This record gives sequence, structure tokens and C-alpha cells, in this order.
Amino acid sequence: MSSTTSFRPTALACALSGLLASGALAQPAPTPQAPLPSASLPSPSLPSSSSPSTAATPVTLAPVVVTGNPLGSSNPAAPVSSLSGDALVLRRGSSLGETLNGLPGVSSTYFGPNASRPVIRGLDGERVRVMNNAAASMDASTLSFDHAVPIDPLVVDRIEVLRGPATLLYGGNAIGGVVNALDNRIPREPLDGIQGSAEVRAGGAERERGGAAVVEAGNGRLAVHADAFSRDTADLRVPRHVPNDKGTPLPQATRIRNSASNTQGGALGGTVFFDQGQFGVAADTYQSGYGVVAEEDVRIRMKRDHVGLAGELRSPDGAVWRKLRVNLNGTRYEHEEVEGTGEVGTVFKTRGNELRVEAEHAPLGPVKGVLGAQVEAFNFSALGEEAFVPTTRTRREALFMLEELPWTGGTLSAGLRLEHARIESDGDTDPAAPRFGPPTGRSFTLRSASLGNVFKPAPHWALSSGLSFTERAPTSFELFANGVHAATGSYERGDSSLGSERGTNLDVAATWTSGPDKLRVGAFHTRFSRFISLEASGADIVDGTDTFPEYVFRPVRARLVGVEIEGKHRLLNGAWSLDLSGRLDVTRATNLDTGEPLPRVAPLRAQLGLDTRNGPWSASLEVDHHARQSRVPATDSATDAYTLVHAAVSRRIMFGGEGQSGSDALLFVKLNNVGNTLAYSASSQQQVRALSPLPGRSLKAGVRVNF
Repeated sequence: MSSTTSFRPTALACALSGLLASGALAQPAPTPQAPLPSASLPSPSLPSSSSPSTAATPVTLAPVVVTGNPLGSSNPAAPVSSLSGDALVLRRGSSLGETLNGLPGVSSTYFGPNASRPVIRGLDGERVRVMNNAAASMDASTLSFDHAVPIDPLVVDRIEVLRGPATLLYGGNAIGGVVNALDNRIPREPLDGIQGSAEVRAGGAERERGGAAVVEAGNGRLAVHADAFSRDTADLRVPRHVPNDKGTPLPQATRIRNSASNTQGGALGGTVFFDQGQFGVAADTYQSGYGVVAEEDVRIRMKRDHVGLAGELRSPDGAVWRKLRVNLNGTRYEHEEVEGTGEVGTVFKTRGNELRVEAEHAPLGPVKGVLGAQVEAFNFSALGEEAFVPTTRTRREALFMLEELPWTGGTLSAGLRLEHARIESDGDTDPAAPRFGPPTGRSFTLRSASLGNVFKPAPHWALSSGLSFTERAPTSFELFANGVHAATGSYERGDSSLGSERGTNLDVAATWTSGPDKLRVGAFHTRFSRFISLEASGADIVDGTDTFPEYVFRPVRARLVGVEIEGKHRLLNGAWSLDLSGRLDVTRATNLDTGEPLPRVAPLRAQLGLDTRNGPWSASLEVDHHARQSRVPATDSATDAYTLVHAAVSRRIMFGGEGQSGSDALLFVKLNNVGNTLAYSASSQQQVRALSPLPGRSLKAGVRVNF
């Protein structure tokens, strides 16, 4: 496949091997060290395909949750889902939203196949923080549904999704949840020798031609990492349907117009390990070009460059603090919206830096905890004919703490975060075309607190509960937007007098685990005393020769309640194993001021799966049902129910003798939407929903090699 011919892992491996052999990187072997922190530990909750020594029959290990868990608790109170290993390889899509869609409580915005951001429990945009190694992605994906997240799942080792408020540790824009994509670009563990992986895949409804390669080398003191990836897709194939463009029916189609894409990127990184800690740095780049489904002749050219530094210092016994972790990240993001004539219509730019410091203090009797500080600063600009937000600067500074106490009723955790945010607008840059007014700014003082508990009444049972109060500062576009938003076909107007968004969340769950069998039943109730909602004003705004409905950001009262159930049961346990799995979730979201439902909330979803394994062979069958979503506001329309069937087969091939640390390969074939069912996503924006059904029947094959 042409998209992967540029990957030369063997040549790179030889170069690294020569460098190590020459002594340029040689160092004495490190002395034994204390275990690495939770954020540095591998955490395979599923069979891993990222290690070159994977066995033919993978062993399932207890997950070590990183996201929202700085103290490394084995049973965090917050509900977290994770994808890694073979499960991640088989689920990988072209975006994070597509990859995660279908996990408990997780759907996606699905603005066509290229721009699909995760939605958690009915909340999206700035209420869901998307991170890469716990660092903010600092892109423009929250501004508009047609803006993609610049993180490609091809080079991600593990994805964790924290459902519910994570404001305490990550700030106000994690009020709905967190998606954390973890990779090893800054190596987290010492390494002796050379290892790596390469993956190619082809097919699918998008006719993907993609691949990635990772090479890592080390000598115990120094570990280096290099990766590269590339992906090309064609217009997405879907069941025959009649597209509708802003009320106008189009000719029948079996492809989604203007949905092709090309993406590539890579990274270089390294970590130095010493007796009391480690320090690493990595630089990565991401480039993508893709069509905007809502506009037939518009493409987006996106580029993101990022540099990250991460370090940890472990103190000797008896010190006041045990571990000090520092993360510093700098990002330069830019994307251009290119018209069919080749002219650049609008340019979006973000320049930002983020510093995060965590200090884990020595136990105070039975109490252990972490203190931290976080600083974010980024500038945003949108220049061009479709710019509906002025140039802005956002600054956030925060202090936080999280303490944990074991007691007779389980493990109690409590936390507090104090944050200050300032958002400034440059106002109008062209006096001849006034739109945003004079320069202005707003400041917000935000407070968040949480209380959680995990109780194990019996060896196989765990009862968890969490109560949190959260605040979020309005974004620059919620405050200062004033113009036509092409992606939604509306005129959006901000309100510079908005106060902070405030919510209270209660989360409870019961979990039972026995060997391969498990069951989790959870429920949540979130109530916002001030929820910033984009509401139709009922007015029409004339802009040039066109008329658009006006939407205004307003504070309303809102309530979201839901249930999440997931489980697995081993039916057969012999030469052939057979597991039955199931998931069910439902979220009911209501604007309490109007009594109407909140928009773009996924309906009740139920999923049943069968997974079988015999030696190196694995196979799965999955039935995914979405009920009809008729709870929609007056400005939206109902989405019909649908049921999709998916199947997959994989085989692992081992290289090298028994007991040796050899190589392995995972070959897989996936058949999606077996019945070629026409289906539409209820969580996507209405304008694009009528243009972009979900993918039709497709066959995709691939191979992942670990060495």
C-alpha cells in the first residue's frame, strides 16, 4: 500500500542499534529503583499487542488507571473505561470519536467520518476534555463540529475515558468527562535493546489505506522513541439514501460527498532514567486534509506541532514529599478552510502552553495525597470571511489537592480545586466592518470539590460513590461569538455577561468480579444550576444575501440522569473459550427552564457480543441496537431506531523459539454492518445528519507486527 511505503522500521532499528553499540549512548546499568508512579505504569486491562513478547495465550491483568487517579488507587471511585491491546487494534477508527463510540456512556458528534469528537453522557464540546498523555490537545475542535481532533488512534497505546466530572484535576472544561490518549512518545520505563511494532490496514467503508510504525531502543539509562503514521481514505460508502441539504433533497447516493481524507505525522522522543527519577522530551507533528461534509467544495488543511517535557523526582525515605511530577507542553495549531477555487476562506490558529506540577506528600498517618498546580495560556485567532469569533487570549491558573483515607467504610477520597480564568477579546480589527465591538475581557474565580468512597463488602464486590460540585468558565465563543457559523447553518451570538457554569453530580455503582466474569451497574444524576446552552432566539438574521436563524448562548437550568450497565460471563472454558458480553446505557437530558430535551443526546443503546478463542485464533460477533430518539428539542428531529451487526476474526502468529522473547503478528479481518443497514446518529448535528448516515457494509483487513 502506497501510504505505508515510507515506513522503514528496520532501517531505523539498525541505526539505533549501531548508535547503542558504538557506545554513544552507553551508560552503566541503573540501580534498583522504586516503582514508577501510576502515570508511568503499563496498564493493560485487555490482551496487549504492543509488546514484542506477547504470549500466544494473553494473560488478562488488572488495569492500572492513569486518568484522574494520581495516587494509583486500584479501585478509583470515578467510572473509567479503557481500550488497549488487541481490543484497541480491532476498534481503531479514523478518529477518537469513532474509536470510542459505543463504550458505556460514550457516543460521538459524527460530523462525517473525519470530524468525530467524543460525547460523554450527553455532554460534548468544551465540557469534554480531550488530552494526549494528560496534556490538553489545544485545537479548535470544540469551536465547531467540523473541526477534527488532531490525535490519530493509529499510534496510541491506550485510551482511557473518565465518565463524569474530572474538573478537580483537569479544570473546568472537564466538567463532563475526560478522554486521555496515551502513547509512549516520552518513554515511561527503562529499556534494554530494541523493540517496536508496525501496523498496516486496508479496506472498510472509507477504503482506508493506512499504516504506522514505532521503534524504541535503550540501554537501561536512556530510552528513545520514533514513530510515523499515514492514512488515506476515499469518500465514505453508505447504504443507498437520499441526502438532504438544508431542506433540499439531493439525488440518491451511496457515498458521502466530500468525505475523503489524508493524514500523516510522526514523533521523536527520549527519556533519561537516573536513580531518583527520570526526565523526557518528545516532539510530534500531525497533518491532515479532509473534506467538510456540510459544504460540497470546502476542505480543511490542518497542522499541529507539539513539544512535551515530562519529569519525575522521587525523594529519599523520610522526606516530606515522596514524588514530584512535572509536565510542560507547547502547541502550535493551525487550520485553513479552503474553498473549491483554492482560495483560503478562514484561518484558525492556536498558540498555547501548559504547565502541570504534582507533588505526592508523605503519608500523614493513614492519609496520603497529592498537591498540584496547573497553568494554561493560549491565544486563538480566526481570520477570514467565516470568522464568527474575535481574536482572544485565555489564561487559567489553578491549585488543587486530593487526599485519600482508608477507614472501616472503605477508602474515602476528597479533593478541592481553586481556579482563576481570564478571557480577553481583541474586538474588531477592521473598523470598516464592525462586528465584535471594542476590546474587552472577563475574569472568573472557580471552585470545584469532590468526595468519593469505594467500599468492598466482600472479596468479589465493590461499591463506589462520588459527589462533586464543579464550575466552568465560559469559552471565548460563548462570550464573544457574533456571526454565521457555516457548520451549523445558523447565526451564533455570544453573551459577554455570562457567569460560570455550575453543576452538581452524584455517581453510584456496584461492581462484581469473579475470574473472567464481571458485572457493573451504575447510575448518575447531574444538575446544573447554570448550564450554558445554545438556544434558538426565534429571530432571523440577514447576512449578505442569506438569512440565518439566530442562536444565542444563554444560562439555563438543566438535569441529566442515566444508567450504565456492562458485564461479561464465561460460557465455555476449555480448549475453546466463549464469552458473552453485554452493555446498556441511557441518558435523559432536560432543559429545566423550557422543559425540552437537550440536543444531540444518544438514545437507549444495548449491545450483545460473543467472543471465542482457541489458541492463536479469536473471533467475535456483536449486535448493537440504538432505540429511536424522539426526545429532541423543537429545533431538531427524531432519529429512527437501528440495529447493526459486526463480526471479526483474528489470528496471532509467533516468531522465535519457545521461551524466547521473539516477535509476533496479529492478523485481523473485520466485517462491519453485515446487513448494510441505513442508520443515522442521534448525537450528530442535524444539518450533517441528513447528509451523512453511518457507514454501510464493509470489509477491512490488517496486520500488526511486534518485534
